[in-house]
Amino acid sequence: MKTSIIIPARYGSSRYRGKPLVKILGREMILRVADICKKIKNVRVFIATDSKKIANVAEKNGYDYIMTSKNCLTGTDRVAEASKKIKSEIFINVQGDEPTISPRDIQKIINTKKKFPNHVICGYDKIHNFESPKNINLPKVVVNSKDELIYISRALVPGTKKKNQNINYFKQVCIYAFNKKQLKKFHLKKRKSIIEKIEDIEILRFFDLDEKIKMVKLNSNSVAVDEMCDVKKAEKLLKKRLK
Repeated sequence: MKTSIIIPARYGSSRYRGKPLVKILGREMILRVADICKKIKNVRVFIATDSKKIANVAEKNGYDYIMTSKNCLTGTDRVAEASKKIKSEIFINVQGDEPTISPRDIQKIINTKKKFPNHVICGYDKIHNFESPKNINLPKVVVNSKDELIYISRALVPGTKKKNQNINYFKQVCIYAFNKKQLKKFHLKKRKSIIEKIEDIEILRFFDLDEKIKMVKLNSNSVAVDEMCDVKKAEKLLKKRLK
């Protein structure tokens, strides 16, 4: 099945303006993500952006890019818009702020999509000791026995009435897989669902669209760059891998 990876990259992030071009160990973050994606065999990698600055960096470094509109509501809307210009059966959305993810995890998402073509696919992992479950920038996931998503929240889920109860929290890892029909359905909505808007987590829109979401357990040991302080965490992790 023909597979394309699309990395959405918005310059004007409300939390961190110009984030895709921040340097991680001397290389722009968007390029670090693209370098990881390039390691996957038999896929084509695209950077989808509304910024000429990002497009110029992509082109200068030999990466294909697709210009998208500035009014995309989410990264997945940007991927959906870009997908109209690509002939492919599977579309992988690798968020542009994941410079420490493993190519093996991306491949695992691709393999799962091939096995479950009618599900939206998303990654998840345990919360590592350098992360805090209380961090609102870290979406926590709850899955059922079939590894289907029950809920995802910035709050501590699952919750408990008991004090001092040990709970294994799991985080979302922002690698998604869709087919073109699912992306079109998502983008046609033209507005965020109520719960998506409250949580500010785009995958929740698929709940309103009645699409099942298969979660894939990854061994990411990765850190997403949501804030400036996360840059040092990502660099520390990369340095450790280079030893």
